[in-house]
Amino acid sequence: MAISLRAISSLALVVPIVSAAVVAQVWTPYDPQMLDLRMRLVPPGGAHLLGTDEFGRDVLSRLMAGAAASMSIALMTVIIALILGGAIGLVAGYFRGWIDRLIMTLNDTLLAFPGILLALALLVVIGSGPTGIVVALGIAYAPSVARVVRASVMSLRGSAFVEASRLMGNGAPYSILRHILPNCITPLTVLATSMFGWALLSESALSFLGLGAPPPAPTWGNMLAGARTYLAQAPLLGILPGLCISVSLLGINLLGDSLRDRLDPRMRNIAG
Repeated sequence: MAISLRAISSLALVVPIVSAAVVAQVWTPYDPQMLDLRMRLVPPGGAHLLGTDEFGRDVLSRLMAGAAASMSIALMTVIIALILGGAIGLVAGYFRGWIDRLIMTLNDTLLAFPGILLALALLVVIGSGPTGIVVALGIAYAPSVARVVRASVMSLRGSAFVEASRLMGNGAPYSILRHILPNCITPLTVLATSMFGWALLSESALSFLGLGAPPPAPTWGNMLAGARTYLAQAPLLGILPGLCISVSLLGINLLGDSLRDRLDPRMRNIAG
């Protein structure tokens, strides 16, 4: 099958950033947390390709380490949201009745709050930091997953292969895991891609507010926050992490759109 221009564009944007995040796990040009006050606010070029920040730390190294931190948090957030929301949606959609009504009433109550606002409220209880952000955002995004999974399960529950499984004496857990869950993978794949972008943006916003990884550990959000005072002297300190966030979100959104076009039969028919 031909690869769309949108898919190629998304990969061209996402692959370099993901590669930088992976490489940063084992190597960066300099220690991203090493201070050198003699090299404060050095412009790009020479030994420091993208210059240094207000404490003499190499900006390129911090951007690479920030990519690893921000994307790791976003990935763990998506995994928690998929597990928690998926389990809720499977139970509600399969058993229906009062169980479904009770679960979805609570789910819709959580959906009434913006994800970032709900995450902020949860951080008050859980505590700030990378672990707190992962748990808070995972819980905040789980209701969206639950609603998508529930809709898929309800459309599949009356299918012939599910009815046949029940008639053969298979219990609900077997029918759910063997026959229903695999058929939820396509919508979950598309949703997870979009949710990764939401989580990345929310993590950056929370880090900007000082609720993410504590300094001097770099994330794109706290790099933006630290650059505010020095924008007149060194505007690249704010432009570069902001550009990384923007390019990542654009690439992830394009990837999600291309996956939806590829996996959703209705979108394939429209494209055709």
